[in-house]
Amino acid sequence: MAHELNLVKGGPAVIRNLPLDTPEIWQARVDLAACLRMAARFGLEEGICNHFSAVVPGHPDLFIVNRLGFAFAEATASSLLICDYEGRVILGDGVPEATAFFIHAMLHKRMPRVGAAFHTHMPYATALSMVEGDPFVYAGQTSLKFYGRVAVDENYNGLALDETEGDRIASVIGDKDIVFMRNHGVMVCAPNIAEAWDDLYYLERAAEVQVKAMSTGRKLIPVPEHIAIEAAKQMREGDPESARMHLESLRRVLDREAPEYRT
Repeated sequence: MAHELNLVKGGPAVIRNLPLDTPEIWQARVDLAACLRMAARFGLEEGICNHFSAVVPGHPDLFIVNRLGFAFAEATASSLLICDYEGRVILGDGVPEATAFFIHAMLHKRMPRVGAAFHTHMPYATALSMVEGDPFVYAGQTSLKFYGRVAVDENYNGLALDETEGDRIASVIGDKDIVFMRNHGVMVCAPNIAEAWDDLYYLERAAEVQVKAMSTGRKLIPVPEHIAIEAAKQMREGDPESARMHLESLRRVLDREAPEYRT
């Protein structure tokens, strides 16, 4: 299912000579590798077909993305690619998956607020992309983290193999942070890697409990709107710090159990 993108290897001299080995950039690569590794542990990926990206610190015209053909569980900081929005691999061996480039490049290019974008076909959230109506009924507390933040892309057009599809998806997202891609999967957009991971993890947990509740065949009881609004506000106020600590916990676990992710 993965598709290779024919990219021009390397960029103009002015691009290639940029300092891309700063501590801030390396930390972003480490953090993204940690998220990929833990997503694999939690079963959030599908084969080699999903992709995470982050804008390169200090270089808003470049982004980091995982490479074609490698499972999330294989990710290391050095294995990740740095690409520009014209289709050049500026740093790294290999190329990104084609849909990864066309979706993520357009998102970061068109939406400067999106510092990180995670796309998966994780099972429970993807299941909710396949049912009629809004994905969430907001009957569980965890789902309230996403109240008012969800867009739905109703127009599945097949694989995103050109810029028009990435452009269309960016338009659908608008001012939201989460997009359920009908018949496809989900995309999480956040200002940074930590918040993207935090949203991705809790999105799947919220979807899981809803699907399990639906499987009972009994009617779900939504949280009253005024309470949902207030609870969502409470959650969002603490999200940045909670997300930072969540990412730190991933790194600690991996530092003990799979320290090679940092290499």
